[in-house]
Amino acid sequence: MDLLINGRRQAVAAEWRDETLLHVLREHLGLVGTKFGCGVGLCGACTVLLDGVAARACVLPASAAAGHELTTIEGLAGKDGALHPLQREWLQHQVPQCGYCQAGQLMSAAALLRQNPRPDAAACEAAMAGNLCRCGTQQRIRVAIVAAAG
Repeated sequence: MDLLINGRRQAVAAEWRDETLLHVLREHLGLVGTKFGCGVGLCGACTVLLDGVAARACVLPASAAAGHELTTIEGLAGKDGALHPLQREWLQHQVPQCGYCQAGQLMSAAALLRQNPRPDAAACEAAMAGNLCRCGTQQRIRVAIVAAAG
């Protein structure tokens, strides 16, 4: 089985197809930016984009990503290394504290902007509600998303 990850085809051994996408990304392919949080799809730390839509990699079998375009945090920046507008605003607004949830936060925000290029604060809050941050950076996240959209 092949997966299209961050614009590159990656061969995935047959014995990995029923493992979670998160495990395959981290342990087999070395893409460790996607984090393990709750393991049941509730916290958002493992969020990736599947055909541009936010998906929880901890509950998705790797085989479910076959035939789809998968983007991880490692693929959010441009191919030339230029930061995505969200990444720039994350830095500008000093969003991260501990940083553990931030990859998932960024991927959910990217999915939001793809669906709604000009979200207001309420749309940001609704879209990001499934991503938990124990550090309490939700206000800065919302500000950074609106800034990136502008």
